[in-house]
Amino acid sequence: METRELAYFAAVAEELHFGRAAARLGMAQPPLSRAIQKLERRLGVRLFDRSSRGVALTPAGEVLAREAAKVLDAVAAAAARTRRAGRDDPVLVVALKPGGDGGLLPEILAAYRACPDAVEVELALCGVTERARLVREGRADVAFLHSPYEDLAGFDCEPLRVEGGVAVMSPGHPLAGRACVRLCDLDAGPAPVWPGRHSEIVEPAMLMQLAALGRLVVVAPESVRDLVRRDLVCVPVADAEPTTVVLAWPEGERSRELAAFVRTATMVAQRTAPHAQTRPTPP
Repeated sequence: METRELAYFAAVAEELHFGRAAARLGMAQPPLSRAIQKLERRLGVRLFDRSSRGVALTPAGEVLAREAAKVLDAVAAAAARTRRAGRDDPVLVVALKPGGDGGLLPEILAAYRACPDAVEVELALCGVTERARLVREGRADVAFLHSPYEDLAGFDCEPLRVEGGVAVMSPGHPLAGRACVRLCDLDAGPAPVWPGRHSEIVEPAMLMQLAALGRLVVVAPESVRDLVRRDLVCVPVADAEPTTVVLAWPEGERSRELAAFVRTATMVAQRTAPHAQTRPTPP
């Protein structure tokens, strides 16, 4: 299959209308219909059910729609990475959410500048859901992600730091004065806990505002302490699932500047690893 054929198929699969798909592709409808028919003959399956009620994907078409999206995304990402690699002034684009580096980035950048293979680093500060997408689309070279909360499929990864959790809440919350809490304490509280209820909210500013209003308790990695608003408090959560800060980059990518960045980040993480501490036990 050619990527052109997959692009034709993907347009029809998304529009479920040959006329709209043809207009989107900037072509006439008859050649688009012929291209889809040719693809169906080649694969030996029907990809669309066509009837007076409209166009629908067959089970085989649903499978190809998922796979075609992956292929087309990979081709677009390869083109983007290739163009950036050919720049006269190469840069390494690092995607992260504010505070999502586990407190490691300043030392990593300082150490990386001394590496022989270092290039200029450009930071892509973005939302929680955008970091991995930027790397997959070829618009960033590497990202700080958090395991186990994010899909790491298609990435090579290097774990940097394991963090416990804290509950971010309003000072007026009944548990705000505790030295430590458990998840069951939070579940029994007056405000819902995130993640869980309201998991669709992913923007940190919105989460912090709801916590300040007493509408939500946010369980987050402990490094968030350095970023929370002054009208919020952080209470350690003894049994929160650990979060691992990882560096993630496209599987198989082996550029020298990226390798130097990963080595530097690993070295800094090992050097600055906090000494083992015993978590406080809640009463």
